[in-house]
Amino acid sequence: MGEQAGGVRIAAEGLGIKGPRGWAVRGISVDAEPGALVAVEGPSGSGRTCLLLALTGRMKVSEGTAAVGDARLPKQMAAVRGISALAHVPGLTDLDPALTVGEHLRERALLQRRFGASLRGLLRPRRERAAEAEQRVGAALEAAGLDVESLPKGPRTAVRDLERLEALRLSIALALVGGPRLLGVDDADLKLSDGEREEVHALLRSLADAGTTVVAVCSEAPEGAVRVSTAQSHEAPDPGDAHPDGTEEADRADGGEKADRADGAEKADRADGAEKADQGEEKADAIAETGRA
Repeated sequence: MGEQAGGVRIAAEGLGIKGPRGWAVRGISVDAEPGALVAVEGPSGSGRTCLLLALTGRMKVSEGTAAVGDARLPKQMAAVRGISALAHVPGLTDLDPALTVGEHLRERALLQRRFGASLRGLLRPRRERAAEAEQRVGAALEAAGLDVESLPKGPRTAVRDLERLEALRLSIALALVGGPRLLGVDDADLKLSDGEREEVHALLRSLADAGTTVVAVCSEAPEGAVRVSTAQSHEAPDPGDAHPDGTEEADRADGGEKADRADGAEKADRADGAEKADQGEEKADAIAETGRA
């Protein structure tokens, strides 16, 4: 997928993340080779999402040492963001239920073409750039295991009509369009049946086997994954931090304050991209490609 150069090694020792309410996680150690599948386990409210955001350069590390590839955290967070992508993170990568699958894919491809390409790439003929974007989307869908044509209305299927597993696959596909070397997936197997959980675990392993380093928050670690537990990393969390739907309210609050939403799949960039895409003579092209005429 594009300029992907293989996964990155993750090495952390005594990692701690502190937020307004105290320590989210503390004393975390990780040693994962490039192309590894890292499963972050622990009860809801134990800082799993904080750890995911920190390892992908979107939340500041408060203590300890961590390296993602050649980049050191927290000083080189921007470098980590540049090689990583997020999927299925509530509050950051939410799918718009009113848009169709095709509209999401066209929008992501357009953002990648405009803001993820090199200057030399931007100078290439529009037809070549469009063909490359189509190829990127096709490769991302294949890697995520999402067959768009098999959906009830094909690419015109609204996100609100997707099954939970289909929505997860779409979110992962959108993240893969940019060819990240590190992929972070939150709540990967939340509220899934046993059979669906096996499908997701197989998907995560396949992405890692293809070369991408994958960090996934899981209620149950896939077989062969590098296990990282947040269960005993700090004192028991405040019961009020746990959100009823199983997500981590405290994590979202801390992440919203500290996360730099620099990834093209995240909401801040989507809004910025939509605004920039309307400028100059590219306006008609942007509207046509996102299907929002």
